[in-house]
Amino acid sequence: MKLHIRHETRYDFDAPVPFGLQQLRKTPKSFRNQSVVTWNTEIIGGSKELSYEDYHRNTVELISFEANTQSVSLISDGVVEIEDNHGILGRHEGSTPLWLFNRSTRRTKPGKGVADLVRSLPEGEPLEQMHALSDAIRERVQYEVGSSHPDWSAEDALEAGSGVCQDHAHIFITCVRQIGLPARYVSGYLMMNDTQLQDATHAWAEVHVDGLGWVGFDVSNGISPDSRYVRVATGLDYAQAAPVIGNRIGAAGEQLTVQLQVAQQ
Repeated sequence: MKLHIRHETRYDFDAPVPFGLQQLRKTPKSFRNQSVVTWNTEIIGGSKELSYEDYHRNTVELISFEANTQSVSLISDGVVEIEDNHGILGRHEGSTPLWLFNRSTRRTKPGKGVADLVRSLPEGEPLEQMHALSDAIRERVQYEVGSSHPDWSAEDALEAGSGVCQDHAHIFITCVRQIGLPARYVSGYLMMNDTQLQDATHAWAEVHVDGLGWVGFDVSNGISPDSRYVRVATGLDYAQAAPVIGNRIGAAGEQLTVQLQVAQQ
């Protein structure tokens, strides 16, 4: 399946901003079942300073703002071809050691909520446990747009009882690492069945299972990724895979607008 994606992130400031830098991780990975046919990033109100591949093999673009700008648009557009692999990516590759994905971060630090979830899991094969864990998280933490904060940890979302895909992924990853399996966060695009227009990217998780390699789990939708899913960036948590992060100088207020379109070509 070929998917056409257009992703625009726009910042409007109420006063001129003298300087700003942003890191973009919006370029999909070309890897096994996924091939980037075309991809382009356009910057309005700024400039692309450089592009590099980080240690998670994410494409990172460093963007600077024009001096005293009051508006910046970061527009990514392209076509990606995906083959359905039932969520199985296969063996681990790259220079990043597999053991790193057992390491906790601030967002994936386990506490009582995670411990309770892990204790509730039935005995069984790893894949059976992972699907049971996904179901348990979805039951404990209701998906509710706008109910969480980007800085929330897995324990924060469990305590609140609601969250979004980012929170589901963090809880899942935290629990899996407690079981003893490597796990990572995935940021990407998902073609919805009922609409082409969206206001945010999607997030899910991947677990390394002996004999299979990396396997994806979308807790929010209760399935493993199929040909509607486009992998963009991976990391230990959201901070290492966020589509846009950065900072700026000045006290100007800002308005963020995200427009995302994902459609079959």
